[in-house]
Amino acid sequence: MRNKKVFRTFCLKNIVATYIMKVVIYLNQDSSIIFSLEEKLIRYLEQTQDEILHVWQDSIIIHEDDMFKDSIKENGFHMFHLVIKSLLGETCESEMQKLAYKVANERVMTGSNIGEYVYNVNVGRSIVIKYVNKSGFSIEDLYPIVDRINTYFDRFCFHAVTRYTELKDNELKEKVLFINQSHKDRLTLLGQMSSSFVHEFRNPLTAVIGFMKLLKDENPSLKYMETIEHELEQLKFRITQFLHAARLETVDKPKENIKLADLFTEITSFLYPSIVDGDVDLQTSVDTDCDKIYAKKEEIKQVLVNIILNSIDAVKNNHHTNRKLFILCKSNVEHITFTISNNGPQIPKDMQCHIFEPFYTTKSLGTGIGLYVCKTIIEKHNGTIRCESDSQQTSFIINLPKE
Repeated sequence: MRNKKVFRTFCLKNIVATYIMKVVIYLNQDSSIIFSLEEKLIRYLEQTQDEILHVWQDSIIIHEDDMFKDSIKENGFHMFHLVIKSLLGETCESEMQKLAYKVANERVMTGSNIGEYVYNVNVGRSIVIKYVNKSGFSIEDLYPIVDRINTYFDRFCFHAVTRYTELKDNELKEKVLFINQSHKDRLTLLGQMSSSFVHEFRNPLTAVIGFMKLLKDENPSLKYMETIEHELEQLKFRITQFLHAARLETVDKPKENIKLADLFTEITSFLYPSIVDGDVDLQTSVDTDCDKIYAKKEEIKQVLVNIILNSIDAVKNNHHTNRKLFILCKSNVEHITFTISNNGPQIPKDMQCHIFEPFYTTKSLGTGIGLYVCKTIIEKHNGTIRCESDSQQTSFIINLPKE
């Protein structure tokens, strides 16, 4: 009885061992099959390499004036062999990144479009996968290999586009820096011109205004004195704009509590001749909460006067007589909002983002500094100014903190 039990145990062990050996042999055979597939596929790709690269080069977008067109085939050759190395698991990220950076640098130097570049990379991907599928192996066996090729091309494209974008951003920053420097140079020149302008013109103008007031007091019935006074004040206002643009004003007056009712009275009085001359219907609406604001009075006055004068000039372009100008003032807990609107011509969308830039103007005889000065003053007061324009009306919206 005992011998039979020992014999059965021995047989069971032999059966288990046999099955384990079969599993090991099967696993070894299976791994050798996979390895053999990759090896045969790589051999096939190497044999068709010239054909693949030729089809790739014929299918991509390339321009005759491309300074690197002779190195495109070389780049394709390196990319192709990196793909083959990736199938063997031998390639590393740094090799791929190095080639991606090289190609990106070349594309930036030629000024090629990023869309063309991505298209060319994906053309290469499609051609390589097409030849892999033509290798004669089953789709099931090739699926993990195709997946690996796609992943490799995705990583390459990521590195190349990232580098391309970085280089383009640097180019843009350099251009913006150059433009800003050009603006500074022009403003410096404006400052130098204004310095001479101040000494040669402002002092005589002040003397003329003073003597004109004396003449008006001595001869109150004399004709045209109010008109002359108004035109001289307008001229003085324009000179002040140049001074703000050139930052030559040396007197930095402190902020004060400004009563908005008094401010609007002064502005309306100052602009009354221009309003009448332009045949403009002026309408104002001021919230009861808009009692005062803490700011530099002369600077805020200059902003509002400049925008209102621009609005009067705009509505004069209307051929009809229905010329309207709206001034709204609203208040909330933290801000005072001025909205100055007119029914003049629409400012085109592509111009609205530029009208606050120095020397940019839509007027045939404009200087392009008025709105730039307004923006500078408002931002100095920690406020904002923007323009909205459509076929119905154009509005300038100013937000200023109360405190």
